[in-house]
Amino acid sequence: MTIHDDAIARPRAEVAALHAELVRYGLVVWTGGNVSGRVPGADLFVIKPSGVSYDDLTPESMILCDLDGRVVPGTPGSERSPSSDTAAHAYVYRHMPEVGGVVHTHSTYAVAWAARGEEIPCVITGMADEFGGPIPVGPLAIIGDDSIGRGIVQTLRGHRSRAVLMQNHGPFTIGVTAKDAVKAAVMCEDAARTVQIARSAGPLVPLPPETVDALYLRYQNVYGQAGDARR
Repeated sequence: MTIHDDAIARPRAEVAALHAELVRYGLVVWTGGNVSGRVPGADLFVIKPSGVSYDDLTPESMILCDLDGRVVPGTPGSERSPSSDTAAHAYVYRHMPEVGGVVHTHSTYAVAWAARGEEIPCVITGMADEFGGPIPVGPLAIIGDDSIGRGIVQTLRGHRSRAVLMQNHGPFTIGVTAKDAVKAAVMCEDAARTVQIARSAGPLVPLPPETVDALYLRYQNVYGQAGDARR
């Protein structure tokens, strides 16, 4: 096995395993949703095949794509079609080089906010820690080309949030790694659920902006061991 093969094998294994976390946290139904991960040092990423049960995913079934979303021929999994969201993931990787992982789910509460075209307000400290403010809404975009990817980049570039609610669709999250993006997806749904329940019981109490800033900076730069703040 060459060094290049080794570099691809690791994200294949990681991305395949991370799909189980989407199931474990109740973020997906049937085969909807996907995780992708960038191949370090190469203009490549791996992503889930389309229409394959989560129970049947293996490292070998992950599909290797270039940053234009084209399947690399002759590689394991290349006989299958990649996720229908591949063009969106590819667009994010091309335009946000700091991103190492992308996740899409149809998690119930986050989709409910997206269906209203409404951002999730930052009214709990956990949201301030993780997202540094509200979780924004991206534009309505239809699967089929890179329109969704353009909306993700347009909304999240320069924003502290690692999650976006694509209007009438659902959440996409980004991270420095695929695992980081999965964590953001889990925390996005948790925030969506908690804030929805709180709002149904009465008016929300906003967090002062300076408190949001202080919580975010502490969590991202001080909390836990140096260099591993996001956990």
